[in-house]
Amino acid sequence: MFNQVNSFIDGRDTPPLGAQYVDKIDPRTGAKLSEVANSEAADVAIAIDSAAAALQAWRDTRPADRGRILNDFGRLIRSSESTLGALERADTGKPGREMAALMDLTAQYFEFYGGIVNVMDGEVINQGPNYHVYTRRDPFGVIGVILPWNAPLHQAARAIAPALATGNTVVAKPSEHTSASLVELARLAVEAGVPAGVFNVIVGKGSVIGPAMAHNPHIRKISFTGGLRAGQELGHIAAERILPLTLELGGKSANIVFDDADLDAAAKGSTTAFTWNSGQWCAAGTRLLVQENIYERFLDKLVGEVAKLKVGPQDDSTSGPITTQAQFEKIQSYFDIAAREGLKPAIGGKVKNVPGHENGWYIEPTVYANVTNDMTLAQEEIFGPIVCVIPFKDEADALRIANDSEFGLGAGIWSQNIGRVHRVAAGLEAGRIVVNEYSGGFVQTPCGGFKQSGYGREQGVDALSHYTQLKSVIIRL
Repeated sequence: MFNQVNSFIDGRDTPPLGAQYVDKIDPRTGAKLSEVANSEAADVAIAIDSAAAALQAWRDTRPADRGRILNDFGRLIRSSESTLGALERADTGKPGREMAALMDLTAQYFEFYGGIVNVMDGEVINQGPNYHVYTRRDPFGVIGVILPWNAPLHQAARAIAPALATGNTVVAKPSEHTSASLVELARLAVEAGVPAGVFNVIVGKGSVIGPAMAHNPHIRKISFTGGLRAGQELGHIAAERILPLTLELGGKSANIVFDDADLDAAAKGSTTAFTWNSGQWCAAGTRLLVQENIYERFLDKLVGEVAKLKVGPQDDSTSGPITTQAQFEKIQSYFDIAAREGLKPAIGGKVKNVPGHENGWYIEPTVYANVTNDMTLAQEEIFGPIVCVIPFKDEADALRIANDSEFGLGAGIWSQNIGRVHRVAAGLEAGRIVVNEYSGGFVQTPCGGFKQSGYGREQGVDALSHYTQLKSVIIRL
């Protein structure tokens, strides 16, 4: 592990100009893990200048050659999985079983976009024999990528891979709580053949780096994943510059179980939906809507599945610690809110004491039953392993409740009726609908939000269009 985590700029480890660091605490134990660079605006400018200087050569590299480098990068990620995974696991506290899947996805992004970079092309538009008219897609230039702490490498790769594939250069800002794995990823990029300066990492606090990045004239677009308030603040700055953004913000996703569903599968999948990564993912299925005539029977099955979960730092744990102390304390505040609103947990509802890790930040996976959708726990994103189980009458009622939220990132449907599945999927105000399982989808599947969950799309072929600008060329012959 790193004793100190510095930025990675122009192909090399770069300490902060002010020589200031902050302590990184291990969420598994509560002990100091390392020191993380506390960069300032001047450090941000150096990283952006490096990306700007590298832009023309990378932009002019043949797409097939960029794709080959990204595929080499994907292979190197796979061969370096143990190192990258250990760094991210130390920072986040994720159990080993979760890290394996995330490392595979991280490599997939570079393999996928490296393989399809040549499909991003313009088209010829027929305007008769006197004209040759065509379109082309050009890179924006320097892309700022601002990342959260819940899934550092996965969230980074899904923005960085399409940005690099389309000829942009990148300055990525990881959370100060989870920086080490992304710094190592940038080092591996150079080893894979990505030229120095094409992919830089600036380490420090978002309150400093975010505004400095957004105000810098070399930054031509920002991809931001994080909370609603931070996204709104970034949007205000971007509006002044007419700066394009891709925003993935909060979620309060509805996971709907109909009476014709496979209830055993739905109970197991719905447990994963709110406990994967200890509930620390934006699309978590934390509003569990269950049809009235199966409500009690399903609730029993759900509580039974939750009771099987193993909370701790071990490789085989099903739920690890909360990644930051602030989030750990925030989640606990919702236990108090639930009590004030008259809710009692069907299971969980308190801090988890893990023997040997008494100072770690662990929360018991928690189920609240008979919640109404107007309650605080049903409307606010908690970002922890807490689910609200809400009864509904029929399809129309399920859609009304599901769409009664300021968020619209993801949703789940459990039903064997294919007509119902299509009707409900069409009516849900959410960017991704998963049926008869609850997952984050695939690298090839576009991901993004409706309403206050954001705009723009990551993942899939569509993401390439969000990292390029469309240009028309009209030639009189």
